[in-house]
Amino acid sequence: MNAAAENFNPAIEAEDLRLTFAAADGPVRALDDVSLTVGKGDFVSFIGPSGCGKTTFLRCVAALERPTGGRLSVNGMTPDEARRERAYGYVFQSAALYPWRTIGRNVSLPLEIMGFSKAERSERVARVLELVELSGFEGRYPWQLSGGMRQRASIARALAFDADILLMDEPFGALDEIVRDHLNDQLLELWTRTGKTICFVTHSIPEAVYLSTRIVVMSPRPGRITDVIANPLPHPRPLGVRDTPEFLEVARRVRAGLRAGRDSDSADGDDGPPPADPSIRDRGVDGE
Repeated sequence: MNAAAENFNPAIEAEDLRLTFAAADGPVRALDDVSLTVGKGDFVSFIGPSGCGKTTFLRCVAALERPTGGRLSVNGMTPDEARRERAYGYVFQSAALYPWRTIGRNVSLPLEIMGFSKAERSERVARVLELVELSGFEGRYPWQLSGGMRQRASIARALAFDADILLMDEPFGALDEIVRDHLNDQLLELWTRTGKTICFVTHSIPEAVYLSTRIVVMSPRPGRITDVIANPLPHPRPLGVRDTPEFLEVARRVRAGLRAGRDSDSADGDDGPPPADPSIRDRGVDGE
């Protein structure tokens, strides 16, 4: 675990957070009484079935959704204040790169918007492309890169303005397992080198266990936290750690938390089917 994470200064604090969406057939409770503290330098993964509120929680942190109850702070500020202070970078499920801009110019876009000088932009772009192992590709266009390379460029763009917090919404979900393993390894190395606070949404139990210092297990809608698992696996973590008894024990506890959430949801009753959302893919929480 990072030394920063061990100090556990709060980067994100949620207390009794609730969010209810208005829908034509009645209100939909997306988050219900979510309380969580993410320490600075922590790597926290959020796992649960599709529609359980993982992405919604990240969107609340990023001030893209407004909670209907409870309290939420980001680096001691409201989410709106944190957005204005550029306290976080956001990596979406797809790379979302502009096809008419080169990789370098895609990465520099937020810096252009913020008014950085050309020299400062060039220095920052070179630095973050090196971090994600894309040095030499700044003149290429997105269509000239593989899917994994495009996602790394998206991560570089989120890192370009040096935000303290990185919000990652299932960024590797559409990639094949070989590429995904490689990017998991690179992401851990990047986290170790930068000390960023990372909140990472995933449907993959092995990915959550491999990457995280803590794993937040969420129940079906309404989204609640059923378990927060401190990951005892040491760093560095080679990919081979996935075959160890210690790794499998953490994975077993994650699965148990997911099953407990399903059982609790069945006992409490069903809020009805979730609204259609093409941005969320039902890959299954046990898919490896």
